[in-house]
Amino acid sequence: MDIYDQNEEDKQLKAVGLELMFLTPEKCSSKEGITAVELAKLVDLPLEVVKKKLSILKEKGIVRVKGINPKYWKFNEYNFQRMDEDDEIFLLLCSFDDVDFDKYFSYK
Repeated sequence: MDIYDQNEEDKQLKAVGLELMFLTPEKCSSKEGITAVELAKLVDLPLEVVKKKLSILKEKGIVRVKGINPKYWKFNEYNFQRMDEDDEIFLLLCSFDDVDFDKYFSYK
């Protein structure tokens, strides 16, 4: 995999992770969380890419899943705050230099 592919992978993972991190109840069809289909629409990525990124985040313990069909995904703030500060996923999700916060919040 060349450097471009790695950067694109990182951007996709960051998009999925940050969307979950800043998810508001209004964006979800259920109080249990968000489905992969809903999340794919929010981040404008193919469903298979989103599922792959969710799997990576789940392995790290920073997202949890409820249900079977559909599965509802939710960010696990407790586990995220306890991650190793040198973890590449932690560093990726804490890098806010290129983040447009208006995308996640509506200020009234």
